[in-house]
Amino acid sequence: MSGNSFIEGMKSFFYSISGFIGVEGPLDILKAVIDVGIVAYVIYKAINLVKETRAMQLIKGIIFIFAAQYLSKWLGFKTIEYILGNSIQLIGFTLVVIFQPELRRALEKLGRSKFRDFITFDEESHEMKVKALIEEIVKACAHFSKSFIGALLVIERKTKINEIINTGVEIDANVSEELLINIFMPNTPLHDGAVIIRDNKIRAAACFLPLTDNPNLSKELGTRHRAALGMTEISDSIAVVISEETGKISFAMNGGLTRNLTPDTLRKALSRNMMDFRTSGRRLALWKAKQK
Repeated sequence: MSGNSFIEGMKSFFYSISGFIGVEGPLDILKAVIDVGIVAYVIYKAINLVKETRAMQLIKGIIFIFAAQYLSKWLGFKTIEYILGNSIQLIGFTLVVIFQPELRRALEKLGRSKFRDFITFDEESHEMKVKALIEEIVKACAHFSKSFIGALLVIERKTKINEIINTGVEIDANVSEELLINIFMPNTPLHDGAVIIRDNKIRAAACFLPLTDNPNLSKELGTRHRAALGMTEISDSIAVVISEETGKISFAMNGGLTRNLTPDTLRKALSRNMMDFRTSGRRLALWKAKQK
């Protein structure tokens, strides 16, 4: 009997919900799903827009005022409820002024966007971040090459290399030319070892990498080059090496090494492999070993 009562209660609940949203058939269910999906997507984009800006702090303040008003109403604090209620009414008139920079930025972005931008989420934004990452790496490597500073950078891709990250010093900072130069400055604590880059951020420095067992490598290649090759043999990571002795830039991937790169050719190598991997999903370019 209790089981039947529970079933009847559930049926009554679902009928009430369906009556509220106006569901009378399969087409109405599809419309409701699309409706909720669009609202959820708009909320998601709005949160991304104001995230890590002062607007987010203002929104938290507004939510706090609403919560305090309902709490004071529930507790019977008439004066506090009256003050907070009138404050909320005033907030409605001042929202446009408070969020003016964010609203302008949102409308400008909306005007520049194409239809495909609304269905590809943050692909364009992510592509811009990858391009900026590549530029910071190239500028830092150009400085290392001119100054004959040894450096080793590993860019993680699909294969996670947490065991390598754990061997170094955790940093978790945005990639910048200045930070990379400071890390690899000679006679500093983080100079030896590799920098690991994951999701456009420096996750760790002074990391230890496995050395390659390839017996056919040139004897000119030092420990950094052997570590770069060893890392790319056990994962799909990309490694960039700058020789301390010659200042030459090398690019390692899939167990192969390309040497004597200029900043421009390094930029092309990184763009070809990182942009294809991150955004378009095209087949990754393979780099053959060039050993001299």
